[in-house]
Amino acid sequence: MPPSPSDQLVSATERGRAAREVAPRSSHGDWAPPADRRDPVAFLEQQNQTRVPWLVPVRHERMRVSPFTFYRGTAGIMAGDLASTPTSGLTVQLGGDAHLSNFGAYASPGRQLVLDANDFDETLRGPWEWDLKRLAASVYIAAQHLGFDKSDRRKVTATAVRGYADAMSSFATQGHLEVWNQLVTMDDLRESVGMAHEEFVARIDRFERRARRKDSRQAVGKLTETVDGRRQIRNEPPVLFPLRALPPEYDPAAVEGAAHAALDAYGSTLNDARRFLLDRYRIVDVGVKVVGVGSVGTRCLIFLLEGKDDDDLFFLQAKEAQASVLEEFLEPSPYDNHGQRIVEGQRLVQAQSDIFLGWTTGRIDQRDFYIRQLRDWKGSVEIEGGTPRQLAFYADLCGRTLARGHARTGDAAAIAAYIGGGKKLARAFGAFSEAYAAQNLADFTQFEEAIRSGRLPVAGDADG
Repeated sequence: MPPSPSDQLVSATERGRAAREVAPRSSHGDWAPPADRRDPVAFLEQQNQTRVPWLVPVRHERMRVSPFTFYRGTAGIMAGDLASTPTSGLTVQLGGDAHLSNFGAYASPGRQLVLDANDFDETLRGPWEWDLKRLAASVYIAAQHLGFDKSDRRKVTATAVRGYADAMSSFATQGHLEVWNQLVTMDDLRESVGMAHEEFVARIDRFERRARRKDSRQAVGKLTETVDGRRQIRNEPPVLFPLRALPPEYDPAAVEGAAHAALDAYGSTLNDARRFLLDRYRIVDVGVKVVGVGSVGTRCLIFLLEGKDDDDLFFLQAKEAQASVLEEFLEPSPYDNHGQRIVEGQRLVQAQSDIFLGWTTGRIDQRDFYIRQLRDWKGSVEIEGGTPRQLAFYADLCGRTLARGHARTGDAAAIAAYIGGGKKLARAFGAFSEAYAAQNLADFTQFEEAIRSGRLPVAGDADG
């Protein structure tokens, strides 16, 4: 006779508490670079070997803005560091790069603006602690960037960890379907802060208005122009240009033909209804658009598609999918195509995903890609000028959002039992974050020196 749900809960609770013997919660506060720690500059150079050469200087330029932006590009460096830290043995589907800037808002298939994690390039199954440490350290580094004193840096970091702990405790009491169906809308946020906090309600209202304006119409207006009566992608190299503007040695016609073939193959990864919808559109133009910080230099194409008429336009984005930086230290992906790894991981973690999310393989050099809409409402929190209270609010929200993704794909009861009340974990993760922020600053200093010495090339202007 199979165990009852209550017996399973007891077993999960016991398993979580027993994991404290394997990795005491206080042990998460320890951080010191291992003796064989990889050189951060050498690691970036290694990553650059697989990237588009003329975009590598753009990546360095974007990373050098501050220690916070540098941290955004160091998921691979931190993966090696996290591999040397203790874990409870409880695993989830990791986002793989859970820093503050990888949470945001987008349109759900039901046309609600929802908030969730929104970057899964490094997704893989692994220890839940890795995502939470990545998030907690990013909160501390953001607070450092904003000039907060040490007390406030510690408080906002603890807020993120406590938000995760509180949410996981709640998810542990819920059924799998209840957890799976939860999502956070802007109305949910307004309700959670209440009218007693009019400042946050007003900020949420402004955030929603801005996000809803960032749609396909806005993207078409910003990224295209009309030439001889035909819509085409603007030529603003190196961060935006049509494939026809590629140098002759790249054979622009062959590259564009391969891009068309790859998009055709991508259709088979959609369900029939969404494939039917996609088939009602035709490709008008194909180009390159550089996005982000850490992913700069990987291949990123945009497809301008036209439907009923020249007012029915939208963009699909195809981003190169390389092996997760976590795979060196964890079990490899079960998928042959890393685009599929990203898509399947995203579908597991996100409450709602883009209707056009799918994957394909490039026809020229067999590179993997994942595909989604370029912009279907898009909201990201700008931390510049933020106060400790504002950052704490956002850190708590990110912690809770991270917990929901982990609860969907892991044993919430076991993780919650391991965490307990959350105070010990918050202290430990806070200590780790403070120490890792110092490590990040040291790495950033080394990175800057490599630029000054000419070892790492840097672009003069990476705007766009």
